[in-house]
Amino acid sequence: MILLGLGTSLTNIFTCHSHSSSLISTPPPPFTLHFPSPNPTFTLSGRKNLEFCARSFGYKGEPNLIDLMESGKESPGLGLNRNLYPHIEPYSTGFLKVSNTHTIYWEQSGNPVGHPVVFLHGGPGGGTAPSNRRFFDPDFYRIILFDQRGAGKSTPHACLVDNTTWDLIDDIEKLRKHLEILEWQVFGGSWGSTLALAYSQSHPDKVTGLVLRGIFLLRKKEIDWFYEGGAAAIFPDAWEPFRDLIPENERSCFIDAYGKRLNSDDMETQYAAARAWTKWEMMTAHLLPNEENIKRGDDDKFSLAFARIENHYFVNKGFFSSDSFLLDNVDKIRHINTTIVQGRYDVCCPMMSAWDLHKAWPEADFKVVPNAGHSANELGIAAELVAANEKLKNLVKNNGR
Repeated sequence: MILLGLGTSLTNIFTCHSHSSSLISTPPPPFTLHFPSPNPTFTLSGRKNLEFCARSFGYKGEPNLIDLMESGKESPGLGLNRNLYPHIEPYSTGFLKVSNTHTIYWEQSGNPVGHPVVFLHGGPGGGTAPSNRRFFDPDFYRIILFDQRGAGKSTPHACLVDNTTWDLIDDIEKLRKHLEILEWQVFGGSWGSTLALAYSQSHPDKVTGLVLRGIFLLRKKEIDWFYEGGAAAIFPDAWEPFRDLIPENERSCFIDAYGKRLNSDDMETQYAAARAWTKWEMMTAHLLPNEENIKRGDDDKFSLAFARIENHYFVNKGFFSSDSFLLDNVDKIRHINTTIVQGRYDVCCPMMSAWDLHKAWPEADFKVVPNAGHSANELGIAAELVAANEKLKNLVKNNGR
């Protein structure tokens, strides 16, 4: 359930109509679709995606949205900026020892005296990437990224000792205090949305706003869908290598079978299982295949941390006391300004979880991107994430916080 992968050009995509999945080839100009919205907090991805659909279908009346997304310039007439900001470098980096075993990597970029925002990466075990900084206005935000225990540049690599959701929540607090931050905005996708919800429910007074993407509540039905054969109905070609690594007599529970191999005394057994696990996830993370993302599965160092830590958390049910723990504790964060962004065709974290969260938390803005899968870097999702940060930026400015 990772926040990874680069954007990919979407051609021959599904129509953007909210109640149809038919294909359109060349709609005549003007290209206009209208979406009735019975709930003001439930919206599709808006004009930005309509323009992108029009461009994909050959309509020439609007600028090229890929160019706009890469430019970081605001599109006229769209209100909030919905375009990725330019690449930036950190102004400070460091390592924080958070336990006798673990040391985590952190970095800061953007405005040193700006409004703090912490980015929670996916996986668990995925680590951060330079592109994660681009969702935030660097003139306004003090952007904090860090690699969770065992992931990315944090050490020891792929270590499962003292690695639980509650340890990570404590680490976030230790980092906040280390950086002398009173409160901050929290941004998380996929597993990052799980951790963002758990952290915010534990420390609601420290969170000024939430942006959540690709909702993952770590319930049994979500794990079973992706790792026990449900998603195989959509990606049978990607599923077979994942399935075939496990002998038939162990296929009653793939999570347990992979856990046995990912914790084997033989490193090659670990690497083989890690590659298969990671490839399966990378092949399903985009609406359309992204070869650069899929190649991450060939990186043994990345795959080992990604697969071992994910499997460890899933075997332990997220270290939550109940299957519905995050939904049961929504009341603790109901007051926090929040936007939920979900790709309609997300196979890794299917929309049922975002929908359940929306129903439990109707006060949060709910944005469904109709032409996207799981990755934060698909154009429609990226646009909504930037816009959500812009909305929170304006609220902070207007409230003087």
